[in-house]
Amino acid sequence: MYVLIMAGGVGSRFWPMSRKANPKHLLNIVGSKSMLKLTYERVKSLTTPEKIIVITSKEQKSAIEKQLPQIPKNNIIAEPVGRNTAPCIGLACAIIQVRETDDQIMIVLPSDHLVSNGKNFRDTIKVGIEYLKKKNCLITIGIKPKYPETGYGYIQADKVVFKSKGREIYRVKTFAEKPTLDTAERFLRSGDFFWNSGMFIWSVKSIMEEFEEYLPEIAEDLRRIKKTVDKPKFEAVVADVYSRTRPISIDYGVMEMAKNVCVIKADFDWNDLGSWEAVYNISPKDKNGNVINTKQNIMINSTNNYIYAQKKLVAAVDVEGLVVVDMDDAILICKKEESQNVKSVVEFLYRKKMDNYL
Repeated sequence: MYVLIMAGGVGSRFWPMSRKANPKHLLNIVGSKSMLKLTYERVKSLTTPEKIIVITSKEQKSAIEKQLPQIPKNNIIAEPVGRNTAPCIGLACAIIQVRETDDQIMIVLPSDHLVSNGKNFRDTIKVGIEYLKKKNCLITIGIKPKYPETGYGYIQADKVVFKSKGREIYRVKTFAEKPTLDTAERFLRSGDFFWNSGMFIWSVKSIMEEFEEYLPEIAEDLRRIKKTVDKPKFEAVVADVYSRTRPISIDYGVMEMAKNVCVIKADFDWNDLGSWEAVYNISPKDKNGNVINTKQNIMINSTNNYIYAQKKLVAAVDVEGLVVVDMDDAILICKKEESQNVKSVVEFLYRKKMDNYL
């Protein structure tokens, strides 16, 4: 099988630690390894390095080559500009179609998700592949919600279509965008909704048929790209195609409309680490509920904070529920529960062309 690792994001919610050339998935946000390395280690036993493709940005390509020297350099592809997940997945499919055959199984994974149990993850993938050998469909991995999260998309499951090794695959009834809190609570009570993890299992042939049906303009561009895969003109043609390709997600462009979509229930803990608050939630805390990553600190009557500083002494007095991230050239201070809005700082920096902070 092939594995596509999508690693082109900038991790704007993790500014100021995350920057364009050194984004979230290249950082050791949890533990001693980057999110990208953890993703690679989860899948490396499922296939060979020659069948793992990483699609990233031109700013990150060199760093990814250094972090993943096992993967052939011609499998690390730099998009000239980000165009969301559908063009990214289509580009990988075009490469696979040239190098292999249409019936290749393809696993699609974001590079920056935290998965707690690698074996359970791989076993879930294997059950999905087992079903694909019996039935042609597009499989997404769903996470059973533990609380009414408003930052995730949701998938509503219909009847069970397959069981194996204690795992169930359901026909998908509908997809739902990020809900309000009231709607998320209703989803949780219903018991038939999953968080949409953004991880997929399908054959290259199946997903390309859906591109032809629902994204014909991208499918046409991919036919042009296929003629240049592993040839000198490849980068120039991709650059030309991407200069006019509209950004669109695979969920919105294909999955929400496709008829043959299933969801497999994951039995591993998952977190997309979408904010500093999410990192706080999974990190070890002191007796006052603080997560402190500093060489020196003074905490006086301060509770439930996330504090990161590379060099400076941090003193916190009578504060609660803050995120403080200190880097050489910038400091972030925000309420923990509002840390999703850190991306608005990055948007401001782009508008003001303050590129030295990006």
